[in-house]
Amino acid sequence: MPSGKKNSKTDGQKLREKLTWEFPQAALESPELTEEAMTFCEAYKDFLGEAKIEREAVNYAVSALEDAGYTVFDPRAAYKTGDKVYFNNRGKAIIATTFGKKPLAEGLRLNAAHIDSPRLDLKPSPLYEKENIAYFKTHYYGGLRKYQWTAIPLALHGVIYKKDGTCLNIKVGEDPSDPVLYISDLLPHLAARQSERKLSDGIRGEELNIIVGSIPYPEKDLKEPVKLQVLSILNEKYGITEADFLRAELEVTAAGAARDVGFDRSLIASPGHDDRVCAYPALIAEINTAKPTYTTVTILTDKEEIGSVGNTGLNSDYVRHYLEYLAENGGISYKDMLKNALCLSSDVSAAYDPTFSEVYEPGNSCYMGKGTVIMKYTGARGKSGSSDASAETMYRVIDIMDKNKVYWQTGELGKVDEGGGGTVAQFIAGLNIDVVDVGVPVISMHAPVEVVSKIDVYETYKAYMAFYK
Repeated sequence: MPSGKKNSKTDGQKLREKLTWEFPQAALESPELTEEAMTFCEAYKDFLGEAKIEREAVNYAVSALEDAGYTVFDPRAAYKTGDKVYFNNRGKAIIATTFGKKPLAEGLRLNAAHIDSPRLDLKPSPLYEKENIAYFKTHYYGGLRKYQWTAIPLALHGVIYKKDGTCLNIKVGEDPSDPVLYISDLLPHLAARQSERKLSDGIRGEELNIIVGSIPYPEKDLKEPVKLQVLSILNEKYGITEADFLRAELEVTAAGAARDVGFDRSLIASPGHDDRVCAYPALIAEINTAKPTYTTVTILTDKEEIGSVGNTGLNSDYVRHYLEYLAENGGISYKDMLKNALCLSSDVSAAYDPTFSEVYEPGNSCYMGKGTVIMKYTGARGKSGSSDASAETMYRVIDIMDKNKVYWQTGELGKVDEGGGGTVAQFIAGLNIDVVDVGVPVISMHAPVEVVSKIDVYETYKAYMAFYK
């Protein structure tokens, strides 16, 4: 028999344990996290159902913030530690702040997530009839795979402004009693030529036409009687005419509520995880932060999926103006405040998917169930469109996670030359603010229905709480 203890480690094993690193599976190392994550994500699933588009997310945030005692930010008011304010930008982006103990000149803690998602938008003149079927014409929004949007139930969300200025909130396809919308695809029996197309061209943009009716108005010899019948129904329900579509923002998402995935209910399938899976934990962390060391700035922004454009996207000046107001309110240098600030660009990453392992680099991928993911850079191929966080920024953020026992991992958006993507980090960095991406790994990102791990959602919330603390 060999001498020594049965379970003693060799020198090599001890050295390996000391010098190498592997990210642990959170639920295996801390089993109590499973129940905590399950509880936290019940409210998150409710949020997903109520906030499928950016306007609904802002409405949800305003209600939650006001219930928590937040008031509308007044640049001329005096604020003290613990005071809570918010700024609503045109109903499509929102900023919330809790004033901290340290002077503003010593910096802020910013957290920026986006609340828009890939979807289909109705064209300004969407309604038409062809061969006794009425359709809506669409224009896709963001980087989606068009073939995924056919042959599934769809819902319509948004607003219509009538000629008299009345705003109508539209939500059709979510209640079980509602009709849903639908985009057809070819039956396999007749799809031989379509099947010869490249996958990216399997369904074309102008083929994303939504079926909205098939019964004609009950009068003979009318032009486009099915279209007229649809207009008649819409006029009866909402009091609108065809011209009112010109004053509308109507968005199409997958219909249905968020659902648990797996026999263990460990995952969530839902439209719009990207990026409301980061926006919700950011909002709740903001609300649950009482008297932080540094003043918080939580940003839920619009238009990230199409380049952060427009006056509700982060490539505009609305955040800079808000920060200038904060500095003026505190009577300090705006430049000093930003130079000393630290920001989390809270956006999702591509979770390693074993079914499609060829596009991932395993050693630098993020995995479901290992916690929030810190991405030093995003971008495409040669880091194009990335801010690329410095070593100093990585140290500061990782140190916060470790000291607060947050499960975290690092990751990239796949292999170097497979593609990539960007976040709002580059626009935050452009303000001379240190920033790094921190968010949730997602499977089937940008699909009509995406999948995340409840453990990762909860650990991301804990990461944001630690950051604000």
